[in-house]
Amino acid sequence: MSVTTLGWLVLLAPLAGTLLIAFTSQVLPQRVHGALGTLAIAVAFVAAVLMFFGLQDRGEEERQLVSVAWDYANTVGVDIQLAILVDPLSTLMCLVVTGVSTLIHLYSYAYMRGDRGYTRFFAYLNFFVFSMLILVLAANFFLLIVGWAFVGAASYMLISFWYRRTTATAAGIKAFVINVAGDVGLVLGTYFIFKGTGTLDFLKTFEAVGTSFTENQAELVAGCILLLVGAFAKSAQVPFHTWLPDAMEGPTPVSSLIHAATMVTAGVYLIARLHPLFEHAPDAAMVGSIIGCATLLIAATIGLVVTDLKRVIAYSTMSQIGYMIMAVSSAVYAAGMFHLMTHAFFKALLFMAAGSVISAMGGNQDLDKMGGFRKVMPFTFGCMVIGGLALSGIPPFSGFFSKDEILAYMLDRGGVYVVMAILGYVGALMTAFYTFRMIFRAFFGPMSPEAEELSHGHLYHAPEPTNPATGEVEDTDVGFPGPEHHIAERAGGMKIAMGGLAVLAIVGGFLQIPGVTSELHHFLEPTFHDSELFEEIHPSVTAEWIGLLVGAVIGAVGIFGAWKIYGKGGNAAAFQARFAGVHKFFVNKWYFDEAIDFLIVRPSAWLGRFANSTFERLFVNGALVGGSSGAIRALSAAVRGIQSGYLRYYAALLLIGFSGLGAYFLISA
Repeated sequence: MSVTTLGWLVLLAPLAGTLLIAFTSQVLPQRVHGALGTLAIAVAFVAAVLMFFGLQDRGEEERQLVSVAWDYANTVGVDIQLAILVDPLSTLMCLVVTGVSTLIHLYSYAYMRGDRGYTRFFAYLNFFVFSMLILVLAANFFLLIVGWAFVGAASYMLISFWYRRTTATAAGIKAFVINVAGDVGLVLGTYFIFKGTGTLDFLKTFEAVGTSFTENQAELVAGCILLLVGAFAKSAQVPFHTWLPDAMEGPTPVSSLIHAATMVTAGVYLIARLHPLFEHAPDAAMVGSIIGCATLLIAATIGLVVTDLKRVIAYSTMSQIGYMIMAVSSAVYAAGMFHLMTHAFFKALLFMAAGSVISAMGGNQDLDKMGGFRKVMPFTFGCMVIGGLALSGIPPFSGFFSKDEILAYMLDRGGVYVVMAILGYVGALMTAFYTFRMIFRAFFGPMSPEAEELSHGHLYHAPEPTNPATGEVEDTDVGFPGPEHHIAERAGGMKIAMGGLAVLAIVGGFLQIPGVTSELHHFLEPTFHDSELFEEIHPSVTAEWIGLLVGAVIGAVGIFGAWKIYGKGGNAAAFQARFAGVHKFFVNKWYFDEAIDFLIVRPSAWLGRFANSTFERLFVNGALVGGSSGAIRALSAAVRGIQSGYLRYYAALLLIGFSGLGAYFLISA
């Protein structure tokens, strides 16, 4: 089987799973649909693995393969094809997306058991993976935009999956609207690029960019910044980030899927894929670097004070994506993609562990009400610690090698990138602190009533299920969470998925050990062969190790600080009171939601009301609709008045008409 055929199989397997589940929803049992959905993604993962080995068997100059299914349109210079591009970058993304998604499906098989929307959930989940794979395998801007839009639609369906929760539907709408704004940026950016190069095909665009645009030409910079708008919206970068924490309203497996391997990584992939454009427009690339750096810091500060377990991890995702955006925008491509891969492992693990804890709490996500789960949930605790150590950059866990490699490469590039690297280390300190603040509060200290009940062998179930965000009472009918709760200690599927990710979070970093291995860097070389900076930016082995060790020390200091304040004997209340003003500012998330509401939402609502009360009612309904209908009514009334029924009147009118016509011709002659 050819490499491109395997690429099509990767793409079609989740689509087949989606359709099969949808068409048999009333025929097969729910658990069968869970198995079908998981199997479909597993088939895609196997095909991706075979695709990887197929590429390895080819020479480096032969590792960019395009397969065209058919020409959708080829007229007036517009070349639109249903085509996929199989190269090292898309293959890496396929491996990460399908591999992690398979484990998330396996986790969901047990975690969602008992939910009335079980079948619908797996259909949506398969569609989400299919959409992401369209995005990463697209060989042209047209198919990229299709995948981009599909991912936004799928995220809306999954975030608002429990659609009878008003908070869930509001979060889904918010995510959809912000992502549509990003979609507009992507489409307009594509127009600028197409106008200059005359093609929508990626490889042809990359060949033509040097001759079609001068460096930093205004049209190219504008196009690239608009493309960045799409990337920022999808990857939750400032100021388009506010949808991400609200997306926690979806089921925990959705949080894991969106935040680990799929949606939020799309912006990172986009910049890496279009690297020739950004290298030819360094001003636009600098915008990406600065926004990524700002995002990693802002998100980390909010993560310091959030008390919702899932939202702490969500802000962590936003921060880590900031590292990746900063990296790929600074031409540190291999390190950025390396961190994308390792982050998928430990972030999916953290969300799964959080889901296990939330289930033990009967659906409650408030850290203030947790405590003492360490002894009663040892497996979940172990997985959470492994994920936390990887996120904090502690050796030998994967985040130690990937995150600090980004900062070492940024330091090597020099100039303003050194400042960004230093700020990245500041973000790393806060990352370690808020990660273990979360762990210490959930697993250490006195046992919560739920942990106490679990210690006696009983999994807690709330007498009246409530919305964790609002406290309002819910039922367990369709559109709400189901009545069952499942923890990793009692569900084999959850344990297998979390165990596999824990192993990957430990060993995943060994692909890039400075001076020892550089497998990922070599694998990605054919994709970035046209980059002037890919090989040029390369710190010495000594510099890399110094950067890694500095990062490890900073991570350890952050963990120690969290232990002193939130661990045994700490006084978190006194610490919070000392910095009350800063704490309030961070709790209110830098007032981004309020600013957006004041600057965008309220003016838009006012404009809509004004248009409805004035322009639409007076001009459209009154002048256009009412005026034209009034004129027609008057004319029809006049015509009806003429229709007397007397033949002599009709003959007289006819005679007058002909007389007038004859007079006209006599005068004009």
